[in-house]
Amino acid sequence: MMRRMNTYRAVMLTKKGGPEVLEVVELPLVELGPGEVRVAVRATGAGGTDVTMRRGTYPYAPPIPFVPGYEVVGDVEAVGVGVGVTDLRVGQRVAALLVHGGYAEKVVRRAEEFVPVPDGVGDAEAVALILNYVTAYQAIHREAKVQTGQRVLVTGANGGVGSAALELLREAGATAYGAASAKHHDMVRALGATPVEGRGGPVDLALHAVCPEGVDAALDGLGGDSITQCIRATRKGGVVVAYGFSGTMKDGKTDNLAVGLGMASLFAGAFLRGRRGTFYGITALYRKDPKPFREDLPRLFALLAAGRLKPLIAERLPLLAARDAAVTLERGGFQGKIVHLASLGG
Repeated sequence: MMRRMNTYRAVMLTKKGGPEVLEVVELPLVELGPGEVRVAVRATGAGGTDVTMRRGTYPYAPPIPFVPGYEVVGDVEAVGVGVGVTDLRVGQRVAALLVHGGYAEKVVRRAEEFVPVPDGVGDAEAVALILNYVTAYQAIHREAKVQTGQRVLVTGANGGVGSAALELLREAGATAYGAASAKHHDMVRALGATPVEGRGGPVDLALHAVCPEGVDAALDGLGGDSITQCIRATRKGGVVVAYGFSGTMKDGKTDNLAVGLGMASLFAGAFLRGRRGTFYGITALYRKDPKPFREDLPRLFALLAAGRLKPLIAERLPLLAARDAAVTLERGGFQGKIVHLASLGG
């Protein structure tokens, strides 16, 4: 059956549940409003937040049904009234932090939400920067304010944000320690960090075995008791930045008690031990003030274009193969970022 020219395909989250609740649907193209642009999607990414939206509760998700997909790279296809050529032009490759809507052949958003993508970088690598690398960069530089020569612990070092953090810490001239299970230690070393056991026991004990004085900063995306371990691994006067709760998930749902205890430890526990605890969320910051994102993503694109960043791509999937990504996400144990590419088909 031939598809109509005034429609496009997208993945719809139809209800709470497993990968089977993700359905490919056909949606109508909408007329552009003032200041809006339509982008033909070249790449989108998959991550742990997709599981949270599908099985649990995420504060920035719209009501179900909706199209998930946190970030996109694509080509400007049409521009609405009020979008000048100095802003965006038809045919220009751009990127955006969407939060939802990326699992689709087309995306319509306001022009100011898009950041130009430079020539000479691949779609998969470019889309890997939008959520994972900006999260890592802002946690390192805007929250922890890491300086050259400082020691930094990264938990979940084999994940998309964790591996990005190791690469960016090397770029910043810091000494990094990556906590991950033993099977990922070669990857941690390849990114210039010292591996520490992240599964077999408390991370702070493993860290102190190789860094007795403790680190200057710890970046934690696991939450729960991992925050307490990071506090113990950090020297007095240091900082612990929490940015996620992936370690508190069970069957795709957040353990609210574990989250609460972890947050109490982050603020009260860190203070009582003479450390600074802070929570960072890329979407919360972006919605409050998009300027830091619009400053930091181009910096990362420049590093990527110069060959100074090489994002780990765990899996390359067709653009709308959301169910396949969901299975991999829930299985876990992969290294880097799962990306979807239009060039691989639907």
